[in-house]
Amino acid sequence: MDRLAILKEYLRDDPEDAFTRFAIASEYRKLGDLQAALEAFEGLVRDQPGYVGTYYHLAALYRELDRGEDARRTYQAGIKTAAAAGDRHAESELRSALLELDIDF
Repeated sequence: MDRLAILKEYLRDDPEDAFTRFAIASEYRKLGDLQAALEAFEGLVRDQPGYVGTYYHLAALYRELDRGEDARRTYQAGIKTAAAAGDRHAESELRSALLELDIDF
């Protein structure tokens, strides 16, 4: 059984598990299925907005897809979410990524 199939089995057992949903989105991206990755990351942000790690990866995927404004909004939302959660490391990473986006844009 491949990694994606195993992760989907885990998700069937616990459909709300943010880590498993994140791992599935990441696996789709690794496999080159960017549309499935995008849908999975967007769904995770929509359904579990407090899962801070998703914002960085969703925004990076938007950048890869040349969707700079979506990336900017996602970084900004992630910064607010990380700050509210007291996750200073994630907040710093997101701020750096936003700055880099603004420089590249």
